[in-house]
Amino acid sequence: MDAEKTKAVNEENINEDELFRFVEYSPESAEITGYSDYSYWKSVFQNFIKKKSAVILSIVFIALVIFSFVALAIGKFDYKTLQPNTNMAFQKPDSEYWFGTDNLGCDYWCQVWYATQTSIKLSLIVALGEGILGVAIGCLWGYVRSLDRFITEVYNIIQSIPTILYMTLIALMVGQSFKIMCISLILFNWLVMARNVRNLVLIYRDREYNLASRTLGTPVWRILTTNILPYLISVIILRLALSIPGTISLESTLSYLGLGLGVSTPSLGLLIRNARMFFLDFPYLLLFPAVIVSVVTITFYLVGNAFSDASDPKNHV
Repeated sequence: MDAEKTKAVNEENINEDELFRFVEYSPESAEITGYSDYSYWKSVFQNFIKKKSAVILSIVFIALVIFSFVALAIGKFDYKTLQPNTNMAFQKPDSEYWFGTDNLGCDYWCQVWYATQTSIKLSLIVALGEGILGVAIGCLWGYVRSLDRFITEVYNIIQSIPTILYMTLIALMVGQSFKIMCISLILFNWLVMARNVRNLVLIYRDREYNLASRTLGTPVWRILTTNILPYLISVIILRLALSIPGTISLESTLSYLGLGLGVSTPSLGLLIRNARMFFLDFPYLLLFPAVIVSVVTITFYLVGNAFSDASDPKNHV
C-alpha cells in the first residue's frame, strides 16, 4: 500500500516537459505516411483473377489462338497449295486427314485453322476500330451540345436500316474482301458504343469538378480524357468484348448468305455455309467450325462480363 502511494506522489511531481515533447516535422515522413499503393489496373487484375471461370476461359481463348498457328505448322498440307482432288472427296477424319476432306477433296484441317485465324483477326480489328470511332463520337455527342442534334439524326438514319441491307449493297457494288469487310463493319457497328458512351457522358458532364474545369479554361479534350473517360472504361471494355463474338456471328451469317469475305478468303462462316448441303451425311464438315465459333463466342461473352465488373471502380476496395 505504501509503495502505491509513493508511486502516485512521484507521478504528480513529474514536470510537464517530461510528459510531452514536440515531434520534428519531416516532409519525407509525411509523404510516406500519406502514401497509398493503390493502382487502378492492379486492382482490376486482382479482381479479375478472383473469378476462376473467367481466367480459365481466357486461357482457353489464348490457347486457341496460339494453336491456330501451331496447327498450320504441324499440318501435313499447306492451305495456299491445296489442290482439289475429287477422288479424295468426303474422306472422314483419319491419320492422313485429321479433320477429313471437303466436297472437293481438300484437307479440312488446314482450312479450319486458317479460317479461324481469319475470323479472329477480323473480329479484333473491327472491335478496335469501332471502339475508337464509337468512343470519339460518343464523347463529342454527349459533351458538345451543338453536335447533339446532328449526330442524333445520323444515328437514327443508320440505325433505322438493317445492317444486312448495307452489307448487301456494299458486297454487290464495291466487292468482297477482308479489307472491305473490316471497313464496312466499323462504319456501321460504332452505333452501340457511341450511344452507351454518350449516355454516360451526359451523366458526368455537369459534375462540379467538370464545371470547375470549364470555368478555369481547361480544353474540352482534356476534360473528356482526364475527367470523364476513366469512368467509362468498364462499359467500353464490355462493349469491346461483346463486339468480338458479335462480329464473328455476323460474318458467319453474311458468309452463309454469300455476302461475306468471298470464296478466296476462307472464314468460319464460309466453311459453315459450304457444309450446309452435306452436314447430314458428313457432320464433321459442320462440327469443327461450329465448335470453334461457339467456343470463341461464349468465351468472350463471359470473359467480357467478368473483366467489365473487375474494371468498375465501384468494385474496388
